[in-house]
Amino acid sequence: PGLLDKLEQGTRAAAPPSGQFYELRLLFLLTALRPELRVQLQKEGGVSLLTTALEKCLSPQWKNFHEAVPDPSGPPVSTELSQCATEILKILFNVTYSNRRQQPDDESAALYRHLAAVLRHSLLLSCERDESTEELQSHAVNLLSALPLECLDVLLSVPLSGGSLEWEGFNMDCVHALMLFMEKGNTWMLTPVLNLLTESCRVHRQTRHYLRRQILPPLRDVSVRPEQGDSVKSRLVRLMTHVDTDVKDCAAELLFVLCKENVSRFVKYTGYGNAAGLLAARGLLRGRGKGSNPQGEYSSDSNSDTEEYKQAKARINPVTGRVEEDHPDPMEGMTEEEKEEEAQKLISMINRLSRDQINEPMAVTPEGKLAPLELPKQEALAEDRQSEEDSEEEDK
Repeated sequence: PGLLDKLEQGTRAAAPPSGQFYELRLLFLLTALRPELRVQLQKEGGVSLLTTALEKCLSPQWKNFHEAVPDPSGPPVSTELSQCATEILKILFNVTYSNRRQQPDDESAALYRHLAAVLRHSLLLSCERDESTEELQSHAVNLLSALPLECLDVLLSVPLSGGSLEWEGFNMDCVHALMLFMEKGNTWMLTPVLNLLTESCRVHRQTRHYLRRQILPPLRDVSVRPEQGDSVKSRLVRLMTHVDTDVKDCAAELLFVLCKENVSRFVKYTGYGNAAGLLAARGLLRGRGKGSNPQGEYSSDSNSDTEEYKQAKARINPVTGRVEEDHPDPMEGMTEEEKEEEAQKLISMINRLSRDQINEPMAVTPEGKLAPLELPKQEALAEDRQSEEDSEEEDK
């Protein structure tokens, strides 16, 4: 309570008092370690007080309750103020995170919408140091991902101005800022922004259209793998096989939603090899159908294939997602008996891997998921194994 009293006094002062950063850091640590303090702050108006303190640091000029007027010619945020703002964002995240899946009442929804408007303002600011700008944006994104999704409509409802990015009548300045943050962000800070963009695309068609135009433009050059290159799409496809499973899943989910959760389109842009992880998790390995997430509301599919893609489509390797160079047939010139002998050798090697428990024979079920081979197939493998052993004995 003493820290909150000091914070409230600081919001009435002309400038943040000296030493406020350390008080905020202490409050952050307390909210991280004591769940009962987070609940207390929720009940006693802590979110409103902290939002006011955040405004004090970032100085937005309000046109209305949900719209801050940008000032491109304004000075950057000082290091001291950006540090205090970052600590406030971390405290607010601790306090609001546990309620992100709950339906807010009208009073809470109005408060969260105003907070989202402040966060939108913070994403478009610059600080005296680039590191401070990145840190401020990172924690703003974290907090946005913790707010109820229905309260984020204020990110797009800002009227268009002279320098705004417009798409289908909506202001895309904030969405573009989030995309730039994702593009330049380090791996450890990608999960929140990927989640935020994915959920926004699910519920807002214009956001999905804008990001799809930026990330997944119509395919023209199919001579390189989807993961090769410096584009945003190439980086996201590379992340689909990242060792960090959270980042991997979030990157795949964003691309899947940009493809309107359509399996064929998803494989077209990423290659089946990169897409297999998400498709296996969704039960879509058979390569048909759409995702089953009820939150996604998508318009009917339209054919957007370019002439270049149509001409190369028949030669594209679906696994790698590109046109492969022609390779000589390794079985050219072999007799049918020699081909059959090579096939038996391959079966023998697969059986040996299974027998030594190096891998387990799997199959795709009718539901589109991987499962161990059915018993009859296992028995057939056992028979093949026995015949292999018999043939080895005969060779001796």
